[in-house]
Amino acid sequence: MTQGKVSVSNKSNNGSDVQPMASAPPSYETTTAGGSPCYSGAYPGDSEMLTEFSWDDQNIRRTFIRKVYTILMLQLSVTLAFVAVFIFCEPVKYYIQTNPGWYWTSYVVFFVTYLTLSCCRGPRRQFPWNLILLIIFTLSLSYMTGMLSSYYNTKSVIICLGITALVCLAITIFSFQTKIDITSYQGVLLVFCTVLFICGIVLAVILPFGYVPWLHAVYAALGAILFCMFLAFDTQMLMGKKQYTISPEEYIFATLSIYLDVVYIFSFFLQLFGTPEQE
Repeated sequence: MTQGKVSVSNKSNNGSDVQPMASAPPSYETTTAGGSPCYSGAYPGDSEMLTEFSWDDQNIRRTFIRKVYTILMLQLSVTLAFVAVFIFCEPVKYYIQTNPGWYWTSYVVFFVTYLTLSCCRGPRRQFPWNLILLIIFTLSLSYMTGMLSSYYNTKSVIICLGITALVCLAITIFSFQTKIDITSYQGVLLVFCTVLFICGIVLAVILPFGYVPWLHAVYAALGAILFCMFLAFDTQMLMGKKQYTISPEEYIFATLSIYLDVVYIFSFFLQLFGTPEQE
């Protein structure tokens, strides 16, 4: 009757060998005392695991979004300060308009820093170089935006600033609330980019022979629509939970994208609704 069964007993006083009892499995608190391997850096592929699983943690997502919008508000404040100085201070306005070399210098700086932050993963993630490059990028683009604003009537610049703020706020709220996955409409953005590029080439060819107001208005309207769509796209990339998301480690790239969208929306609105200043 007892064949095939294994009996387990305590060790007797005479020293006979007995099979020890199995120890209980470790508790959850014991196994997680050193932190989760996904976040503690215990594995070589830590960064990739963090990118894959981080969106499951609501705290990480909220911290990431808060960090991005904090930096974005600082960038927009700097740009607004440049615009205010360039349109209200007459000596500064005269200086920047009579010295266009500074504009082209700032454009080169803007282009180089943009390519560096967009294409190079190392500088984009390495502190403090990522913040230094972002500051240089913000200053150069703010100078270009301020100089563009100086050629328009002060009242129209203020109106365009207000329109931009309302439109960007509406798009942001819509992107957060809607169930539509805007990140899946990459083909639509590509078509709009192609149309805007062709329109820009035609405008550049025709401009030396004469200014065509309606063509410039079409170009500005297409640009404003395109970057409004890009703002919704980048905002949902920031939120996560969609087809395409952005890693929480890429807060510099996320800030760069949304800031660029807002500035371009303002620039196209200024071309579309702004009144050029009379000489």
